[in-house]
Amino acid sequence: MKFWFITGSQFLYGEETLRQVEEDSKKIVDGLDLPFPVEYKLTVKKESEIERVIKEANYDDECAGIITFCHTFSPSKMWINGFALLQKPWLHFHTQFNETIPNEAIDMDYMNLHQSAHGDREHGFIGARLRMPRTVVAGHWQDKKVQAKIAEWQRAAVGVMFSRSLKIVRFGDNMREVAVTEGDKIEAQLKLGWQVNTFAVGDLVECMNAVTDAEIDALMKEYAEIYDYDKKDEEAIRYQAREEIAIEKMLVREGAKAFSNTFEDLHGMRQLPGLATQHLMHKGYGFGAEGDWKTAGMTAVVKAMYPDGNTSFMEDYTYDYKHELILGSHMLEVCPSIAADKPRIEVHPLGIGGKEAPARIVFEGRSGSAKALSLIDIGGRFRLISQDVECEKPFQSMPNLPVARTMWKPAPSFLEGLECWIIAGGAHHTVLSYDITDETVRDFARIMGIELVVINKDTTKEKLERDIMIGDVIYGR
Repeated sequence: MKFWFITGSQFLYGEETLRQVEEDSKKIVDGLDLPFPVEYKLTVKKESEIERVIKEANYDDECAGIITFCHTFSPSKMWINGFALLQKPWLHFHTQFNETIPNEAIDMDYMNLHQSAHGDREHGFIGARLRMPRTVVAGHWQDKKVQAKIAEWQRAAVGVMFSRSLKIVRFGDNMREVAVTEGDKIEAQLKLGWQVNTFAVGDLVECMNAVTDAEIDALMKEYAEIYDYDKKDEEAIRYQAREEIAIEKMLVREGAKAFSNTFEDLHGMRQLPGLATQHLMHKGYGFGAEGDWKTAGMTAVVKAMYPDGNTSFMEDYTYDYKHELILGSHMLEVCPSIAADKPRIEVHPLGIGGKEAPARIVFEGRSGSAKALSLIDIGGRFRLISQDVECEKPFQSMPNLPVARTMWKPAPSFLEGLECWIIAGGAHHTVLSYDITDETVRDFARIMGIELVVINKDTTKEKLERDIMIGDVIYGR
């Protein structure tokens, strides 16, 4: 993915000024240190140029968004037709080439050239007039804090582009009688771009039976390099390798980057995929248990935003009221990208599902600030809930709980954090990410046009309830 830098100007100031505008714009682009590359595209001077470059951006699969900057005054009416066509994320970068005003050098020629304080306000008006979802970043282009803001928008934009082509494979349906994992798949495709389709577990079993010993041997070598395990567990681990290879083959065949399954539908399988699912998540695939395709999709999106980050499917399991901590875990499927130390593969019985004892990766999660994200179908629309949490190293060894686990304290405080999550309708399944920021979450929700509910240190139940009522008015019940 890359981003196009488009500078706004006009013919009023002459060719010499336009040459300087282009030169300055290229220097700005070259000076940006961002996670995704930025390409200077052109300096637009008239309506036809703007319309043409917007069309090109829309149909370039590598273009994840546009960054605009009005070096001089760029009359905003000539942007209308182009912006009306824009289908990519837009960042309005309100900067200027020079950081300070030169006392002796400043004259009217200088003023005409360096007038983003004038041009960007005109540009900003048309964005407001067209009511376009956009992110505005103000500040000098060499300021690292300013570049960090652009970087967060870039990640959101990449997540948006990834989302718009995301395919999710469901092996079986969701867990019976569960409400929060249900959802409108048509609305998901209309709003988020997600194509969600079910595939029979029998198809997966057929694919598993076709996996060769050579393929399993190769994956076992990969496991040995990353994880510790006992030789006595190799048979169960090899079965998980067979499951992983088959699942990934089907995902690749379908062009999918996320999947779900359920312990209630394992016909023909000897183990619930544990290690298989965890290692696939570590590779960047999204996952949701019990058929939770919404969490699977959001996990994949966040992993696309932060390819080398620390993000996992998670579930709120049980509370320690004395120490004010939530124990986050799952039966098997937690991504080792959040592990504090080198993970270990172990084989233990599973109390539900009625199958063989599955191999799974066991570890304790890392400490640090993170966010718990929950995407829910609120009826006719989606709501994205983001809660700040502080993860801690589990204070107990829990020797009889052989699963990956972590503990965290929710904002704004333990009890009020629990109450706010319940009021907002947050699910028991979440995406736990140590990487995503408030800016990225807000940018993603803004571009997608979905409701965002934020729970942080400043949240109160009263404020949250008011925000939810306002959301009902804006987004419709």
